[in-house]
Amino acid sequence: MSDTTDLPAPTTLDIEAWTCPAPVRDRPRVVMGHGGGGALSAELVQQIFAPAYGGDVLAQMGDAAVLELGGARLAFSTDSYVVRPLFFPGGSIGDLAVNGTVNDLAMRGARAAYLSCGFILEEGVELETVTRVAQALGAAARTAGVEVATGDTKVVEAGHGDGVFVNTAGIGLVPAGVDLRPQRVVPGDVVIVSGAIGVHGVAIMSVREGLEFGVEIKSDCAALGGLVDAMLAVTPDLHVLRDPTRGGLAAALNEIAAASGTGVVVRERAVPVPSAVANACAILGLDPMYIANEGKLVAFVPREHADAVLEAMRAHPLGADSVIIGEAVEDHPGMVVARTGLGGTRVVDLPMGEQLPRIC
Repeated sequence: MSDTTDLPAPTTLDIEAWTCPAPVRDRPRVVMGHGGGGALSAELVQQIFAPAYGGDVLAQMGDAAVLELGGARLAFSTDSYVVRPLFFPGGSIGDLAVNGTVNDLAMRGARAAYLSCGFILEEGVELETVTRVAQALGAAARTAGVEVATGDTKVVEAGHGDGVFVNTAGIGLVPAGVDLRPQRVVPGDVVIVSGAIGVHGVAIMSVREGLEFGVEIKSDCAALGGLVDAMLAVTPDLHVLRDPTRGGLAAALNEIAAASGTGVVVRERAVPVPSAVANACAILGLDPMYIANEGKLVAFVPREHADAVLEAMRAHPLGADSVIIGEAVEDHPGMVVARTGLGGTRVVDLPMGEQLPRIC
């Protein structure tokens, strides 16, 4: 037995002094993860904004709010865009500012009619850059069939911005009989994704960090209103649509599972991941399920309509690669599980923060 009489007295651990590189939930200040569309974003909304604002419409917590006004059902949404860099393969902050808001309205079944547009410019940014962004935004609006009806411009001092930030809000009419919300999901619903995931996030990362993966990866940024119209033409009885932007497909599925009280099972090998995205994620230790998309949607469709809806999606240019990836189930309510190619299962959690900040 060893002699311990000369050992120093044990010290008291100061746990409060410990640090961790990952954001934790009890931090007193905002961290980047609060903008990532994951658990920290949800807590920010649920613990600070929702209690401060209140209201039944806000409680919908959808991509867009659906409200009654003057006898019409309107979808209303707003979003801010802080992507870096401003221009990237396949798009720009101007394209994102239109397509992101148009898509939020489309996820409630509405075809966008009008947008507002607010520019926050940093002192010193070149007017040529502002012109390029404005022209891209206008072109994207025309392509989406939406009119920019009003706007605003503010300038902040040099060093207090990052060139150009853009905010857009949009309104559109919701057709009669359309009721898209996660609370309508029931066990047996089929989960369809409209194409390859992870493309936008990897495209942004490749130009931001100067990385090359042997092939140029272009953002999938696009307005999805036409694709949604094609799906609703098959049946207005779609249960929920979601565009998996921040937090990726994993965040979208988790939000739907939690709101509907159902479980979700995904066949991992069925999820369409392009080889370039898979290779980039493998090199960098990222999971494609958590990478942002800007031109894809995920749909929960009643089983009896799934084949017809899938056929209509594949007939549309933005849904040509649509595929069934899973289903809603009674088991493990509120949880998303992936069945691996080896026959096992893994839990697909809601991300805490974000793998790639400033991607939209």
